Amino acid sequence: MLEIKHLSYRVDGEDGGVDILRDVSLTVEDKKFVVVTGPNGGGKTSLARAVMGIYQPTGGSIFWNGEDITRLSVTERAQRGISYGFQQPPRFKGMKVRDLLNVAAGKEMSHDSACDYLTKVGLCARDYIDRDVDASLSGGEVKRIEIATVLARRSELMIFDEPEAGIDLWSFARLTDTFQEIHDKKEATILIISHQERIIRLADEIILIANGAVAARGSVEEIYPKIIADTVTGCSRLEVDRKC
Repeated sequence: MLEIKHLSYRVDGEDGGVDILRDVSLTVEDKKFVVVTGPNGGGKTSLARAVMGIYQPTGGSIFWNGEDITRLSVTERAQRGISYGFQQPPRFKGMKVRDLLNVAAGKEMSHDSACDYLTKVGLCARDYIDRDVDASLSGGEVKRIEIATVLARRSELMIFDEPEAGIDLWSFARLTDTFQEIHDKKEATILIISHQERIIRLADEIILIANGAVAARGSVEEIYPKIIADTVTGCSRLEVDRKC
């Protein structure tokens, strides 16, 4: 179980400090599918990165399976079964897709197993398994390969930051099927940052983050209609006073 208690993240700048996260507290039960959504700049990615250890919070605590992981490194959190898929994944010149999948899995996978993970994210395995993860790949291709590596790790907690970004509709449909399959089999706890309706509707619960805080949370039936109803000229009412 993931527990976040009174989490804060403040960034200092020339014009003073900016509170990115403000006293965020929430619990994500094991094997649940949770989507974090909300206005741009509201703190969604910062929250996910704090859970992974990429950002170090300035206040509060994070517990995973009862252990306080607030001060643990990214590597230590990965060793405890947490994985993260970036919105803009890095490239690895000189490393083939097959090798990257093996590193993620922590073992030498069979050809068929490696290809299966690529198929799950909408890639034709024979066209990608021996390609380098470099600039020859498009952003969407790299994104799907990274998601395949997260799946290959078989982590207990899988965090994805806007997995739909840069992915075509056909591949996206395959990807959402994969998320649904993982959830149906109760293979992992899934935490996804997304604005995409199709992903949101797969969730057990929606957490709405705005202005660095939890603005609302509940089932899709409870929260999604409110998100739609609260939209004013392209801006959520939660951010109207701040931006519009």
